[in-house]
Amino acid sequence: MSPKTPTSGEFASIKIIGSGLIGTSIGLALANKGVSVEMADIDPRAAKLANDLVACATVASPEVILYAGPSSGLKSCLESEFKMNKHLKFIDIGSVKTKSLLDISESTIPTRQFLATHPMAGREVGGAQSARGDLFQSRSWIYMPTDLEGTPVDPDLVAAGLWLIETLGASPVAMSAQRHDRAVALVSHLPQVTASLLAAQLLNAESELLDLAGAGLRDTTRIAASSPALWDEILSSNSSELLPLLINLQSDLGAFIARLDASASVSDLIERGNQGRSKIPGKHGGAAREYALLPVVIEDKPGQLAALFDECASAKVNVEDLTIEHSPGQFTGLITLALSAKDAQILQAHLTNSGWSVHAPR
Repeated sequence: MSPKTPTSGEFASIKIIGSGLIGTSIGLALANKGVSVEMADIDPRAAKLANDLVACATVASPEVILYAGPSSGLKSCLESEFKMNKHLKFIDIGSVKTKSLLDISESTIPTRQFLATHPMAGREVGGAQSARGDLFQSRSWIYMPTDLEGTPVDPDLVAAGLWLIETLGASPVAMSAQRHDRAVALVSHLPQVTASLLAAQLLNAESELLDLAGAGLRDTTRIAASSPALWDEILSSNSSELLPLLINLQSDLGAFIARLDASASVSDLIERGNQGRSKIPGKHGGAAREYALLPVVIEDKPGQLAALFDECASAKVNVEDLTIEHSPGQFTGLITLALSAKDAQILQAHLTNSGWSVHAPR
């Protein structure tokens, strides 16, 4: 058998500094592809857990250093690695790119040896214990092909970065650092602030009131479970882009309060929210889609959900999303499946013929 021909940019070894959710997820995915991975962290317990999960060992001479730690440690950490090997390729995955590139421009590392990137993926829970090798599948992964002055990054390093991104199942998106920071302030940082502030309103709520909470409150506060230390660093690093958005939100909230205080209608303000939400892209960054919702009532017994999924496979339909509504002591549960209108009709007919309690899609 002839030896494998390396793909452009492919590398065989990497040292990942930062053994949290993102760093360990990258390590898991690369190890599954046969790359030699070493996980490192200033916290020896985190490093040990990540290395055990990734099942890796010390890499004597890594080709790539990927920094996945706190942004405050980027410059000093990578300079230490650069002193030992002047030919290393450096990649980072921090959430604020202008700061990363500025730190490297003020370091001893040539900017052409540093590729700033940011995978648009994550979870509300952190740490190596939450890592998943498929975390980046079908997600956008932004990279900066130039430094802050517009000087191109070394082509071999860009190729290595693109190979990393595509190998992990993500879609590469080239963007300037400034445009990236403006984008994430809107689609990531502002939602984090609003979710945290909303969840903080629950601190003094009576438990009897919180017992009434449903999916709406859980959905809108899910990311409020994120790490305070991590987000303090992210938000302060991108304050120049975030502050104008918070001021706009404050203005809208003030207008809302004034309307309510005057017993005036707020329907147009709610409608603006409808319009804004409709602009959010659909799955995989595609155009927003409206799905048909197919309600299915199932019995509260083991295996029902698995059996329903088997029926979906038999009908050859693609379920885009689902919700489950069930109350303790209730003998039935409601599963609402989100599908294309065509698939909803196919599945409704299939389930009806198979004896399921299925209702008309809406």
